[in-house]
Amino acid sequence: MLTIYGVYRSRASRPLWLLAELGLPFRHVPVIQAYRLSDATGPDAPLNTASPEFLKVNPLGQIPCMDADGLVLTESLAITLYIARNHGGLFGPQTPAEGALMTQWALFAATSLEGPSLEILFIQQDGGDATREGQAGLAIAAQKLRRPLKRLEDHLAAHDYLMGDRFTVADINTAECLRYAQGHAALMEEHPKVKAWLERCQSRPGFQSMMQKRLEEPA
Repeated sequence: MLTIYGVYRSRASRPLWLLAELGLPFRHVPVIQAYRLSDATGPDAPLNTASPEFLKVNPLGQIPCMDADGLVLTESLAITLYIARNHGGLFGPQTPAEGALMTQWALFAATSLEGPSLEILFIQQDGGDATREGQAGLAIAAQKLRRPLKRLEDHLAAHDYLMGDRFTVADINTAECLRYAQGHAALMEEHPKVKAWLERCQSRPGFQSMMQKRLEEPA
């Protein structure tokens, strides 16, 4: 049985969304980020990324982490791709070409979308978008995203999903990396096909189930 380490309020949301779509049984170990605790090493601290028990699983001290009968993966997008390839049915690749494209979309999401999307999230979370400096930071991050979003917009002009007309792990990986920038309403409005695709992905019961559990966790 698969074991997923990590709370829903982390990048564990990616494999946890996929698992919700699949209805696949798995063991969930809710490891929390050490930085969210006042004393991560205290005797009453919950299992966290600095806990010796968890560091035996992932010496990097990062979540999520997956153990599949001894195969340990410590990168969220690698975890989702593994699950999709081995348990995902139509959520995973049906041909070598599809496998290559899903890997490419995952790398695109990680290298072109996630960084500037996180910059937007952090500025907005701290209320920085109400300051001159924050507005400047948002403008820089949005500009970094415009080229990859144009790439997505052009692709989605002809397809409902990244692999054509079929929702797959490629959509989960990419949508989750872009979700951090979703609060930048003006940027999303500039790319209506992307906005509609993201809303389509997030309307799925699997996402709704994952997000509900995420919201139920302490912030």
